[in-house]
Amino acid sequence: MPSFNVTGDIDPFLHVSLRKGEKIFCESDAMVMMEDALQVKGQMRGGLGRALLRRLATDESLFQQEIEAVGGDGDCLLSPVLPGGLELLDVGPDSAFTLSDGSFLAAESTVEVRPRMNTLGGGLFGGTGGFVIMEAVGQGKLAVSGYGSIFTLEVSPERDTVIDNSHAVAWSSNLQFEVGMPKTGGGFFGTLVNSATSGEGLVIKFRGRGKVVICSRNRDLFRAQA
Repeated sequence: MPSFNVTGDIDPFLHVSLRKGEKIFCESDAMVMMEDALQVKGQMRGGLGRALLRRLATDESLFQQEIEAVGGDGDCLLSPVLPGGLELLDVGPDSAFTLSDGSFLAAESTVEVRPRMNTLGGGLFGGTGGFVIMEAVGQGKLAVSGYGSIFTLEVSPERDTVIDNSHAVAWSSNLQFEVGMPKTGGGFFGTLVNSATSGEGLVIKFRGRGKVVICSRNRDLFRAQA
């Protein structure tokens, strides 16, 4: 199977080693370098319907890159669009992951990134693709990226975890989550006022047992000021 490694401390690369016949897929324009034994081509994974849903959900390209070791073993380097950290996740039958907008970088060919319906609250208020969000299922390695430094939290049933909506990168699909305003006290009107004056917008509350990958920077705020 392909070997995934994160290399570099600041704005790291994803280094993937493939043996002849192996292949991975990654987001469009992710490839930075590849050895001559590898071949890259555009693929509309899952057919036109799923590609269109992915486009609507994440504003990403209809096509993804497929890199295959055709002429022999070879290595490649991949990089996300925005500067920041990378996290490697193990996708399995009992460990699917939900992805926020723009967080997918690459995965083994045995992993499928497919659309699924969001919750009503998440669809109306969340920054995770509206009513259609992306989920990684199957078996294999998944690489996700976040703007700024990246960190993985372990959520347990004894303690709910609240994450700012703009800092969530990916999370275990078995976690229950709801999107709303941060708890500030003072009733509904007080919550609205405190949310506006504190600068905190929507948050996601997670409960259950699983992982939540977060990043240190707010991508939407950065783009708004660019």
